[in-house]
Amino acid sequence: MAARPGERRLQILQTLAAMLETPRGERVTTAALAARLDVSEAALYRHFASKAQMFEGLIEFIETTLFTLINKIGSETADGVAQAEQIVSVVLGFAERNPGMTRVLTGDALVNEDERLQARMNQLYERIEAALRQSLRIAQAAGAWPGDPAAEAGVLVAFVLGRLHLFAKSGFKRSPQEGWELQRKFLFG
Repeated sequence: MAARPGERRLQILQTLAAMLETPRGERVTTAALAARLDVSEAALYRHFASKAQMFEGLIEFIETTLFTLINKIGSETADGVAQAEQIVSVVLGFAERNPGMTRVLTGDALVNEDERLQARMNQLYERIEAALRQSLRIAQAAGAWPGDPAAEAGVLVAFVLGRLHLFAKSGFKRSPQEGWELQRKFLFG
């Protein structure tokens, strides 16, 4: 029975993400990916023009998931401080549930790959920072945030990146949400 269109493509991306979950962080090759799927490398290239395109598929999944949730937070929560807290929490939670994607988020999996992939990840963080900045501006307009939304959104993104790096460098043993309740109080007062 033939697979539905896109099913093999999804299977390739899921396998790639699973391979990125190895704590040692070894470089994933198309040969290793093909072997894991029990197909030829040529079969991979029938679905993706390049390995970079496979990583783009993972980045699209990350972007779609995170920004669907971030947009939902913005539309359902009027309190700007609560929005910012939830955005940070969503990114940390996503990373914890998707360790392989965390290696993409930190850029570890993109080393020695096409530089446009890292540029795309940089854009993702710029968009997250913009969402945080907007939330803090809402809080400031309501008199609930005394600081500088632009500077402090940058601090929040740096915090998130730091937590993701600790998670990846610990071999996915140190949860990015470890101590979040106390850290949340420190970051958001």
